[in-house]
Amino acid sequence: MPRGGKKGHKGRGKQFSNPEEIDRQMKAQRELEANGGVEKEEEKTSGSDDSSSEEEDINKKKSGVEGLIEIENPNRISQKSKKVTELDVNAPKELSRREREEIEKQKAKERYMKLHLEGKTDQARADLARLAIIKKQREDAQKKRDGLKKEKEAEDSKSKR
Repeated sequence: MPRGGKKGHKGRGKQFSNPEEIDRQMKAQRELEANGGVEKEEEKTSGSDDSSSEEEDINKKKSGVEGLIEIENPNRISQKSKKVTELDVNAPKELSRREREEIEKQKAKERYMKLHLEGKTDQARADLARLAIIKKQREDAQKKRDGLKKEKEAEDSKSKR
């Protein structure tokens, strides 16, 4: 036996709804759905029922746990739908942090490439210096080859005579 002398609910008799009661409730619900707009107007015209109808409306709006717990969360942001007339299509769209950083990165890359092509960056200067050295080496090698060719031609012409 549990402490405190309390008995469990397992041995209790089962309570079944009466079929007539279920039918009556279903008919009342159908009437409410069919005459929903008419009953609301009638409730507004009667002065003493205003307070009770407002309480019923409040209870109907709350669904699930909201109806049981009456706590309002100050941190909760309710989603308000905007009307089409309120929307401003031409307004600039705020970008997320990642999008902003990506755009800044692309712009910086384009700026660097522009300076690189103009030869104003350190890397571009180093590349140009390397190219100048290679060009000079190739010119020297070409002159050397031309000199060897001329010597060979001169020797060939002397040997033929």
